[in-house]
Amino acid sequence: VAYQSYRNSTLGNSLREILLQFAKAINSALAQRVRNRVNFRGSLNTYRFCHHVQTFALNGVKFREVTELVRVDKVKIVACDGKNTGSDNTE
Repeated sequence: VAYQSYRNSTLGNSLREILLQFAKAINSALAQRVRNRVNFRGSLNTYRFCHHVQTFALNGVKFREVTELVRVDKVKIVACDGKNTGSDNTE
């Protein structure tokens, strides 16, 4: 279980802190600056849920903004639990 020893190393801890700060900055910027809403529709190919992370693979997806429509063959969406407020959870 090599990844566990890496996670507990100085480099692993530093990387985790950097990624946590990055995620906080991105979430803050998105909450303050993005006002547009986009709807999308497609066919669900696969769905996975592991360690509070949801992964959706969609086929034939249509993204619709107010005046614009974009079609793509495949989309992968990865969503994490946003309610976890920085607890030291190392699953």
